[in-house]
Amino acid sequence: MTKRNMAVSKDTVMAIESYRNRFEILVKTYLFADSFIPYTSFLAGIFACKVAYDLSELISTFYIKAYTGLTKMQQIEWNNRGMSSIHAVFITAMSLYFVFWSDLFSDWRLAGFVTLRSSSLSMFGLGVSVGYFFTDLGMILWFYPSLGRIEYVIHHSLSAIAVAYSMLSGAGQIYTYMCLISEVTTPEINIRWYLDTAGMKRSTAYLLNGVVIFLAWLIARVMLFIYIFYHIYVHYDQVIQMSTLGRLLAFVVPSVLFVMNLTWFAKIIKGLKKTLAKRQ
Repeated sequence: MTKRNMAVSKDTVMAIESYRNRFEILVKTYLFADSFIPYTSFLAGIFACKVAYDLSELISTFYIKAYTGLTKMQQIEWNNRGMSSIHAVFITAMSLYFVFWSDLFSDWRLAGFVTLRSSSLSMFGLGVSVGYFFTDLGMILWFYPSLGRIEYVIHHSLSAIAVAYSMLSGAGQIYTYMCLISEVTTPEINIRWYLDTAGMKRSTAYLLNGVVIFLAWLIARVMLFIYIFYHIYVHYDQVIQMSTLGRLLAFVVPSVLFVMNLTWFAKIIKGLKKTLAKRQ
């Protein structure tokens, strides 16, 4: 290699290194700065929904035989449920980490009110979730009532408002993440719809999925919410440190969701009984 080529090569490497450093500064200063995280994470959530939706469509077209035989609206719902399942896995993992493994909301490891704690990572997780709820709510309204009726509009609206407030204010994030653990039931609900749509309603997989839905719903959407109310009662002196809107959301949103969860749970029990009866 000539001296000229070596000089050019060295200049190229230095230029690449310079651009890399500038990119890192841009990311740290703007994209992941605390003041920008709510906006970047919100946009990241919307972008992730688009990617998940397209991946669901691509994979299903090539590997799921039943997919090509569906109507256009059924295919849209199929892809939408794939998107919601991916969000559910992401936010459930984040919620379990913050509620059970992280020190952020620990009563004995950190000082200060547990209801007013937040971190860059906790804000980012909530921002992604807000992006999902807005995207899914937009699809529900656009295709209304094909993707869900008024109860889904209420559920997503309350969720989006509560999660957005918690993200922007940094208050009540512990209860937001507790409620979001309930998203663990979403993939099972979607699998039930997939099996039904694919004509596998009488299969063993459909029955086993129904049992899993019953157990997951009981734990994550009934028992967990009872624990949330207990936690709010025990930490009432800290809950009232939040703003008026924060206190209102902390009391109202879990209560409304709990009532909806009980209503849906009654339908799940009825459906499971009906399926078991057909098996006998």
